[in-house]
Amino acid sequence: MIGDFSIHATDGQARLGELHTAHGIVRTPAFMPVGTVGTVKSLCPQDLRDAGSQIILGNTYHLYLRPGDELVARRGGLHRFMRWDGPILTDSGGFQVFSLSGLRKLTPDGVEFRSHIDGSKHLFTPEKVLDIQRNLGSDVMMVLDECVPYGADHAYTLKSLDLTHAWAARSRENHAPGRNGQLLFGIVQGGFFKDLRERSAEAVCSMDFEGHAIGGLSVGESTAEMYDLLAHTAPLLPAHKPRYLMGVGKPLDILEGIEHGVDMFDCVLPTRNARNGTLYTSQGQVNIKRAQYREDDEPLDPACSCYTCRNFSRAYLRHLYVAKELLSYRLNTIHNVRFFLDLAAGAREAVAHGRFEVYKARFREIFQPAEAT
Repeated sequence: MIGDFSIHATDGQARLGELHTAHGIVRTPAFMPVGTVGTVKSLCPQDLRDAGSQIILGNTYHLYLRPGDELVARRGGLHRFMRWDGPILTDSGGFQVFSLSGLRKLTPDGVEFRSHIDGSKHLFTPEKVLDIQRNLGSDVMMVLDECVPYGADHAYTLKSLDLTHAWAARSRENHAPGRNGQLLFGIVQGGFFKDLRERSAEAVCSMDFEGHAIGGLSVGESTAEMYDLLAHTAPLLPAHKPRYLMGVGKPLDILEGIEHGVDMFDCVLPTRNARNGTLYTSQGQVNIKRAQYREDDEPLDPACSCYTCRNFSRAYLRHLYVAKELLSYRLNTIHNVRFFLDLAAGAREAVAHGRFEVYKARFREIFQPAEAT
């Protein structure tokens, strides 16, 4: 049944689960490639299927501005428009709006902002962002919230939290559970104050959303701060519903989240870094622009079976990057997305066999030095 979430195995707090959506089952832990404007940059839907993608993410703010959610609706929704037949999660656009800083104004009703494209004025209310996501036809919708900036004091964060909770309540009232086959997730905020995280979890989880997200992390804090707050917040969320850590992160960040019982992740890191020449492999990070790869005939990652690693050498990948060829974006992204999807798939297998701690330790040994810099 749509919305059902079942847990099939645990290893400590790590969980192996399944979330049923209108467009298929998502096995968790799951990584969601980011398709901001209806495309995962440089990849086509077949690339995503070949890489093992179960679910992808789209962005409400960007799709609302261009090409417009009503245009997408007239073409049968986002699945049909972009020819992706698997599940789609859409965020509320709140993070993008609040990142506009001087171009937006917060009100009890919602948030007024000016488009980064043409300066036109718009208003996002909790109800409006759900209308947009209904037009897009996503399987999982997110409520409107405010992501407070890192360093915000307790008083500001509390004021923001009260507004976020009011918006969440309006969102729940506007969208009955399972309406149109679309699930609605609430978002726990609270900045970097544990008492406010507890307050937010209690308030949001009382509204009976189909899943819950942890927002407001990876916004400039140290890794230690993020892990501490993650460890405190994740157990506050209901164990019988999916948990989603928004916008995080690096391979070790994802494994840390899984260790604390998080089920779903998204991040632009694999695609953005691919375009910048930073690639993730079973041997650690590779900066493909370096001269050391100029005559390296080995595959990027001998342990990877993606299209890029099966067919091309490091020397060729370096050549494409240095020459600024568009194929560089595509081949690098194919590999990085596959790496992150394999990371999640490996975690699922490790949890199933009670070996998650060993699995995580292996990646810590590979990536800790690179990610500590």
